[in-house]
Amino acid sequence: MSDEHTESTPAWIETSALTAPALLGAAAGLLLGDLMHRSARRGVGIGLGALGVAALLPFVVGGVKGLVTGPRSKVGVRRRIQRIRDAGIGAPDYDEVDQELREQGLL
Repeated sequence: MSDEHTESTPAWIETSALTAPALLGAAAGLLLGDLMHRSARRGVGIGLGALGVAALLPFVVGGVKGLVTGPRSKVGVRRRIQRIRDAGIGAPDYDEVDQELREQGLL
C-alpha cells in the first residue's frame, strides 16, 4: 500500500539542502578569517579549493564520458549496432564427440 503514495521531495527543500553547506562554510570563513594568520589563511584556502575541485571531478568526468560514449555519440551508435549484430550470433554448438577425439589426439 505504501507503493501507491510515493512522496517526492519539493524542489525548494533540495535546493536549500544543497546550499546549506556552502552558506555554513562561507559564514565560518567570515568569522574565522580575521583570527588566522595570513599565511595560514592562504594555505587553508588553497587546500579547501583543491578539495572542492576534487569533489567536482567525478561529475565532470561522468559528463565528458557521457558525451564521448553516450547513446547519441558515434561511439554509442557503433556500440548499439554491434550489440544488435552480435545478438544474432549464437554460441557455437558443442560437440562432445569432437571434444573426446581432440583430447585423445585423433583429430
